[in-house]
Amino acid sequence: MSVIERNQRINEQIRISPVRVISADGELLGILPTEEALSKARESELDLVEVAPNERPPVCRIMDYGKFKYQQKKRLAKGHAHQSKIKEIRVRPKTGEHDIQFKLVQARSFLKHKDKVIVSVVFRGRELAHVEEGRKVIDHVIKELEDIGKVESAPSHQGKRIVAILAPR
Repeated sequence: MSVIERNQRINEQIRISPVRVISADGELLGILPTEEALSKARESELDLVEVAPNERPPVCRIMDYGKFKYQQKKRLAKGHAHQSKIKEIRVRPKTGEHDIQFKLVQARSFLKHKDKVIVSVVFRGRELAHVEEGRKVIDHVIKELEDIGKVESAPSHQGKRIVAILAPR
């Protein structure tokens, strides 16, 4: 339950009289006794909602309260931004072309969802003697993804792997 819902008084919960009333169309109806404002709201089959309780007299609006709450909830939900995650694709220097293409499709989908992608080329055993093969693989992956992602950190050698980080464009 948000702060807005808790502080909002509707219909019979409004005890202060008189109140300044605004119609459903946004037209100012003036300062009326609460009972009269409630009857006007009921005539139009809507609710009397206190929108500015701290004003003197309090400002109330004739509106559909359920619809109002729904729109506020929707507005609050819209404010949440996508939380960027870090995804990783791992390849080896001798990974086949088809397997690399498959990994590229995955990386592409991660970047479309606004996630960062760590591209790792992992070396094992004697593969460390041929670091240039791994460098070719990572350069190929970066080149293939340059249309949708930008290099955030250039390929660097970290122990038995070469790592590059791509961010969505």
